[in-house]
Amino acid sequence: MLHTERRMSLPAKEPETTGDFVKQSSLYQEFLAERDEILKHKWIESERLGYDIGFERALLDWIRKHRENWRTARRSQTTPRA
Repeated sequence: MLHTERRMSLPAKEPETTGDFVKQSSLYQEFLAERDEILKHKWIESERLGYDIGFERALLDWIRKHRENWRTARRSQTTPRA
C-alpha cells in the first residue's frame, strides 16, 4: 500500500496593520453593532416563543420590523453636531 502525505498549506497571514484597519473601520463597527441587535432580537423572540428561532429567522424578522428605526436612531447618535 502506497502512503501519500498530503500537506495542507496554511493561508498567508495578513499583516497586523490590515487586520487592525478592518476592525477599526466604521463599516465593520456598523456590522458588529447590527449583528448584536439581531442576536438580542433572536434571544428575545426565542424566549417569547419557547424555542430557538434561529439566526436566519431572527435576521429577517429584525430587518422587517426594526432595522430602519435602529439605523435612524444610530445615525442621530453618531452624527457630529455643530
